[in-house]
Parts: sequence; structure tokens; C-alpha cells
Amino acid sequence: MSRPAGLAGDPVEFAAMTEISIIAHLADTAFARRLPDGLTTAQFAVLNHLLRLDTQQTIGELARALQVSQPTMSSTVRRLEEKGLVTPVPDPDDRRIRRIAVTPAGTAARKAAVQALDASRSELASLTRQEWKQLLPLLNKLRVALDSAR
Repeated sequence: MSRPAGLAGDPVEFAAMTEISIIAHLADTAFARRLPDGLTTAQFAVLNHLLRLDTQQTIGELARALQVSQPTMSSTVRRLEEKGLVTPVPDPDDRRIRRIAVTPAGTAARKAAVQALDASRSELASLTRQEWKQLLPLLNKLRVALDSAR
């Protein structure tokens, strides 16, 4: 039996954020099981972030964007480098600064991860494609609002 998020009388915003938090945990767990070649969700997040924004960023910029500590991000990027999925490149304006760039192998790893998620459609079948399309604009609006408020 499905129970609503939160308790009776909780503000609707809190209930919605609780639902999103539970969904995020369940989705991360399901996605982690399908990631290829020992890729972790944290490593995927770095690849996805850089490719989604079509950019290169410093370790500090990545750490701020993904809301983790700089040492944590350094470790994640080092593991991605060891796998050949990212490479450091000198900043064109200040060669002392290293930016992280996704390699072709990193692009392929992200694509494989997305395809692996698509293969799990049975878990996602409770929503129709149209419902997913309807849900996306509201989730995007919420993400943008939360991102600008941090």
C-alpha cells in the first residue's frame, strides 16, 4: 500500500520535497545497479554535468556545482582520469589552471549509462511517455529555483 509523503497537516511543499527525496534515493539506487564498467553515480554525475553544459570546469567549479567538498571531487575526477573518461586541460587564459574535459571514452560511457537506464523501462512503466513529458517542465522549474537559491 502506498502512503503519502510526510504526515497529515504537513505543508504541501514539504510533502512534495519528501516525495522527490525518496524518488531520488530510489532512482539513484536503481541507476547505480545498471552503470557500466564500475562507473559510480558520482562519476556519472561529473560526466553528465560537463556534457550537459558542454563545458570544461575546474575541480573547484565541479565541487560547487555538484555540492561536494573539493577533496571529494578531486578523488572522483582522479578515478575518472584513471579510467580515461576525463582529462585535465590547461585553461586558455591561465595555463596554471587545469580544467576537466570529457574524453570520447567518457562520452561513450555516459551514453552507455543512459542506454542502460532506458533498458530498465519496466521500473518506469507506471508512467506513460506523455506523463513523463508533462512532469519534466515542473521538475525543471523546481530545479532552476532551487539551484538559484543556493
